[in-house]
Amino acid sequence: MKFLIDRCAGRRLAEWLRQQGYETVESRERGPDPGDRTLLEWAAAEGRILVTIDTDFGELVFVNALPHCGLIRLPDVPAKERIALMAQVLKQYARDLEARAIVTIRGRRIRISRWPA
Repeated sequence: MKFLIDRCAGRRLAEWLRQQGYETVESRERGPDPGDRTLLEWAAAEGRILVTIDTDFGELVFVNALPHCGLIRLPDVPAKERIALMAQVLKQYARDLEARAIVTIRGRRIRISRWPA
């Protein structure tokens, strides 16, 4: 799995993913914030799962039906808990993520939305 980490999701999470052996790019490495639509387009074009705390991506995917390669949304997860929850998601839902699932974590509750291929 490959990841694109939105700047709001945090540098520590990106570093942890790299340490786990995942190919990970941070949006901040590419310059100023290009906007949600562009981030989603980058992730889709590069076969990356987008990780963000921003809730706007749900609308882009569900309402506007923009293509994606998976999405992990952490809107209510404090920075200090993101790595532990990401480890849990990767352990339990790797197949779903590889199948382009949308994972939303609110508090400690994980919701998986499977998306047609």
